Amino acid sequence: MLNKVEEAGTSKTTFFDLLGGEAGGTENIRKLVETFYDIMDSDPKAAPIRAMHQADLTSAREKLFMFLTGWTGGPQLYIEHYGHPMLRKRHLPFAIDESARDQWMYCMIKAMHQLAYEELLMKRLAEQLYGVADFMRNQ
Repeated sequence: MLNKVEEAGTSKTTFFDLLGGEAGGTENIRKLVETFYDIMDSDPKAAPIRAMHQADLTSAREKLFMFLTGWTGGPQLYIEHYGHPMLRKRHLPFAIDESARDQWMYCMIKAMHQLAYEELLMKRLAEQLYGVADFMRNQ
């Protein structure tokens, strides 16, 4: 789990704080997740990873929102509702290779660009998310 990131000239802070903290972090994560899945649902570059998902993305959207809220340092919504994420175990039924990882990251980075994330925040968040996405690979 991601807990802290170093912010130059300040004490450690979480990504949740950098995304708006209590005042806006949850809303900003919701926007990121919605934009991410909108891209996955419409961008031809993401068609193979989109095909791994159910036709209705409602549950996937909610679970990723809940997970990312806690993962970034906000309220532990996913854990409170579902227990430990057990990410790798939950993703084992899906053939996740480097291509799938890269498609997932493509959608996430494109979402951050569409939402006009500050460059340094986007880079740091993408680096951390890449580690999680790469951990999901099972092929």
